[in-house]
Amino acid sequence: MHYAVPHASAAYLAHQILKSMGQYLPIVTTLHGTDITLVGKEASYEPVVTYSINQSHGVTAVSHYLKQATYENFEIKRDIEVIHNFVDLARFRSNRAENKLRQVLSPCGNTRVLMHVSNFRPVKRVHDVLSLFARLRKELPSKLVFVGDGPERPGLERRVREEHLSCDVLFLGKQEAVEDILPAGDLFCIPSEQESFGLSALEAMACGMPVLASHVGGLPEVVADGISGRLAPVGDLDAMLEGALDILADDARLVDYRLAAYARAQTFSLPFIVNQYEACYFRAASLAAVPSPS
Repeated sequence: MHYAVPHASAAYLAHQILKSMGQYLPIVTTLHGTDITLVGKEASYEPVVTYSINQSHGVTAVSHYLKQATYENFEIKRDIEVIHNFVDLARFRSNRAENKLRQVLSPCGNTRVLMHVSNFRPVKRVHDVLSLFARLRKELPSKLVFVGDGPERPGLERRVREEHLSCDVLFLGKQEAVEDILPAGDLFCIPSEQESFGLSALEAMACGMPVLASHVGGLPEVVADGISGRLAPVGDLDAMLEGALDILADDARLVDYRLAAYARAQTFSLPFIVNQYEACYFRAASLAAVPSPS
């Protein structure tokens, strides 16, 4: 089951129904983030979330941060196994030299391209991305690409017009094939207030793009500071600018960061993570002769 709310509780009901029919259905619950850090903490949900997780025969979380947050916020008696999210390296790959968007944004190759992909909710702190870019473009020729949509977008577009940045900021809206867009970038910005993992950062690294991220949640488990990107405190624009310049100001250093970002992404490859899930599912299935946990 993916997410504790509402899928784990639904799975428990299915388990009990099948049990009454003499069948056995082991349950593995995977915790992803908001089911624990936001929705699950709501007082009316907490007893159901706690009970459903404890009734699972296996529990996984996508980051060590989320595992710890679960233990801190709920009375969990089950062991939680950390299995990180994966990236499909066959889909997300660096084809920068052939990327049409890259050729438009940086035709001579000397313009740095920043990117941000999200649902534009307040927690993503998209205004920090724009503020960082406004400062960075005073130091380096730069362009900024926003991908996605959400409640913060109208205010962001208004700021772009008011600050006369329209020629250098591009809004692409929602895009299904982000793998065709990411290779055009030099730096992926994810200054979120909270992230349980940071899958968009991992996808960017798989495309050979270093990441500038907030030092929160599961992001430090994805981005190796000073190697595949830089980490900064939430809202600290001075530290973010320093990190961005460290990555972008020197061509040779940028190449090193790009290579390290791709190498880091390889450690989250699909086959590696699938093997971990398969092992987890086999362990749960081996409990078929054992009564469900109480």
